[in-house]
Order: sequence, then C-alpha cells, then structure tokens
Amino acid sequence: MDNTNNLLLLKEHIPFLHGQVQINQINKGYSSDSKFILVKDNQKFLLRTFDYKNYHNKQTEYEALIKMEEFNVSCSRPLEMGSLQDFGIGFMILSFIEGNDAAEDLPTYSMADQYNIGFTAGKELLKIHQYVAPTHITAWYDRKLSKHNYFIDEYFKGEVRIKDDIKILSFIDDNLHYMKHRPNIFQHHDFHVGNLIVQDRELSGIIDFNRLDWGDPVHDFLKTGFFSSEVSIPFSVGQIRGYHNNQDPNDLFWRLYSLYLAMNLISSVSWVIRVKPEETNTMLEKIYRVLEDHHYFEFNTPRWYMENL
Repeated sequence: MDNTNNLLLLKEHIPFLHGQVQINQINKGYSSDSKFILVKDNQKFLLRTFDYKNYHNKQTEYEALIKMEEFNVSCSRPLEMGSLQDFGIGFMILSFIEGNDAAEDLPTYSMADQYNIGFTAGKELLKIHQYVAPTHITAWYDRKLSKHNYFIDEYFKGEVRIKDDIKILSFIDDNLHYMKHRPNIFQHHDFHVGNLIVQDRELSGIIDFNRLDWGDPVHDFLKTGFFSSEVSIPFSVGQIRGYHNNQDPNDLFWRLYSLYLAMNLISSVSWVIRVKPEETNTMLEKIYRVLEDHHYFEFNTPRWYMENL
C-alpha cells in the first residue's frame, strides 16, 4: 500500500488527524519508518508510521521516549501511539524539534560553537544513560559477542576486504574480554551529528531513537569516531568531555571505545554491501580514515582527540 492510501486511512481513523491538518512527508534517513511533519493549529508535530509487525519493538521505543521525558532529555515528547491493525499499520505521534540537521549546520559555525554544542550533546547522552535495562535483558557480553561472530561470518562470505584486516581482527580478539561485566544501560545506538538538531548555534534536540539497544554505554560513542569526527572534530571532543564532566576519559573508556569502533568497521562492510552497495566506496573511505586515526588500533585514543585538546 502506498503512502497516499496510508495517509487517507490514517486521517480517517486517527482523531488527532481530523480537521485542518497539513501533512508533509520527510524523505531523509535510513529508517524503514515513514515520517511526516504535521501542522495543526499552527503547531508542528512528527508522525511516524511503520509496519504493524514491528509494533512490539516500537512500543519499546515509545516507552523509552517516556523515560527520556522523565530524565528531561532534549528530544521529541511522545504524544500518542496506536495502530490500524486491519491494515497492517502502526503509528506514533511526537512533538516536533525545530531546527536543522547538525551534520549540515555545524561546519558553518565557529569552532567554539561546535565544541559547545558537542559538550551539551555529551551531557544529554549522560542523561540518556540513566535508563537501566529491564532485568530480562541478557548480559551485554553474550549479546555483543554473538552479533560480532555473525558479522565476522558475513564479512568472510563477501568479496570486499579491508586492507590488513588481520590487524583489526587481532585487536578485537585481544580485547573482547573487556566487554565482560559491563553495565546494561539504554543505548540510543545511533548517536551522531546526523541525528542531532541545532538551531541558533545551540543543540535543539536528539532524534531517531528507533535503533535503540541495551548494553555498555561506551558503545554509544563509536559513531562519534565513525561519523561525527568527520563533520566536526570540535563537536566530537566536546561531546566526550561534556559526558565526562569536562575531564578526559580514563584508559578503560578508550580501550572499549576502540574495541567497539573496530568491531563496527567489520560489521559496516557487511551492512553496506547488503543495504547500500552503491555506497561501498564511501564506506571504505570512512573505514580507512578511522584506521588512520588509530594507526590500525596501535593507539586507543584517536589522533583527532589528542591533537585538539
């Protein structure tokens, strides 16, 4: 069913959409959700629709947003969730965060503004990490190791290889034990400048909690090295220091950060070939930039952090 028919169904069956409501689709991002800006009574809202088979997972996302409100995190507020089960559609309505994509606007800001936005983002991430996993969530080490082994298998099935990948794989194997007994905390799981909104040189909010997971909070920093540092090093340094109360992280943080980043390099090859094969070369450029930052993980602390304190 196309989006036009979906919208007609939603307008008919959801009271929130009755009356004079302007609906504009957002065609951006990798999420499988369909996203729309609603304008009602001169106020903007965000509508996300999704396949009903994902309703249970979306409930977890919606409940997480309720928790984020309790922790006063700068993100969308949950307003309504429901479904048109007979039509296979689920939906949620959220408050709308005004502003622009930080990935686009940060490079136009001063170095100081970029750092300060990163510092604020780090403090917001620390708020997010107050949410402790439910007791039924199994140990982080077991779940992460299982995923890693899956991606290793996928990597070796494919034809694309990272140059000198044995160095990366050896580093991972030598450090896997550091994942044991790590906290089981809520993870945004996609925390980077592309999922942050800025306005008037300040952070407006965090978006796209749909990739959420549970586990080691350090894991939420790997996208800093993989994506954010490519856009803005001052932001990235600021995020890390904001999270750590204006201090440098300890050695364990950097070791875990590097471990998760190295694991992500392997899984990213499998992911891009499966999901966006036309972006394989772009992904490899990111991977080799990260490897240069860490000198193939001879260093846990990235060069961009050490050189910009």
